[in-house]
Amino acid sequence: MTTQGERTPTPGDGQTGQAGQRFGGGAGAYRGRRPSARRLIGWTAVVGVVVAGGWIITRPNPGDYIPGLGPSAKDAARTPPVVGAPPPPTDPEALNVETYFPSQRLIELGAYKGKRNGARRGENCVEAQQDRAQDLLKDSGCQAYLTVSVTGQDKPVLSSVTILRFADQAAAGRAAEALRAKPGALAFILPNADVDNSPATAAAKPGTEPRVEAVGHYVTVTSSRLPADAHAPSATPSTVPGSAPAASPSASGTAAPTPEQVLDEATRAVSYTAGAQFVWM
Repeated sequence: MTTQGERTPTPGDGQTGQAGQRFGGGAGAYRGRRPSARRLIGWTAVVGVVVAGGWIITRPNPGDYIPGLGPSAKDAARTPPVVGAPPPPTDPEALNVETYFPSQRLIELGAYKGKRNGARRGENCVEAQQDRAQDLLKDSGCQAYLTVSVTGQDKPVLSSVTILRFADQAAAGRAAEALRAKPGALAFILPNADVDNSPATAAAKPGTEPRVEAVGHYVTVTSSRLPADAHAPSATPSTVPGSAPAASPSASGTAAPTPEQVLDEATRAVSYTAGAQFVWM
């Protein structure tokens, strides 16, 4: 019950009903509480974080300061080189290196991990041959090629995989047979996208020969080599005089893999990764 001249208390009035007087009184006076200094500082900090976050996300090189937003400017400077003109954007089956082998994604299969490095590409498949004077792919019906270099992350091994595209499955099958008959016919490229002109070693040993696969109307040819400065696992002589040398165990207690096993593991992993892209094509 109120008497004439009194007003009905509203939310925000002080317990003594003097809120209006503190802020000037009167029917139009502001009756809310004055924001505290701590609250103002808190809201200012929140606004600052939101603005800074938006700037980092939309800046030209995202991820420089917050991990997970994409490659940083430093990573962008290390983009693997790609030699050759890009494929036409109107070709739905174009061999685009970033589509099949993204530079920021590891190749992982079993115990193998590898990272894509340099690449070479083009529509003249003769360019993919080690010796361009050969006529192996000249009249094969090959429409385009993509050769990618891959470096093992945990083991010293270099791999090179070439993808050849043909008009139909029959042409791809014929080309695969021809390539199996001439191991080493295709160029082996290095991480900097240069062609390795050094002769392949131990080509007759299991695990070191190229792996040729026909997948639909594509052919993948994969081979692996140990770098020139790599120290392959070798047998360690026993400490007992006159005893036979024993294989050097690894940290887990098992025998270290042989160079052929390392090469075969890398070739199988890279070959499978390349061919899996075309299984349903």
